[in-house]
Amino acid sequence: MNHTYRLLKDDMDFFAAALSQVRVSVWHVLEDREHIIDYGGPVEAYSVVSIKIMGRRYFRNVFEFRLTLSKG
Repeated sequence: MNHTYRLLKDDMDFFAAALSQVRVSVWHVLEDREHIIDYGGPVEAYSVVSIKIMGRRYFRNVFEFRLTLSKG
């Protein structure tokens, strides 16, 4: 499957996203569907438990974090 986004999973992914100040979106993914929770923004902080984006914290084990890839 060809995705137009990159899934952020480990600390290095979040560190790189925080340094480059790219927009990271937050998704809730179930077996049969997915929907966006927050269109996101830059990663402000991260820990083993949560990711802070635009002043809100999202649990890493509940949500999926995506970096949209440019098409050029």
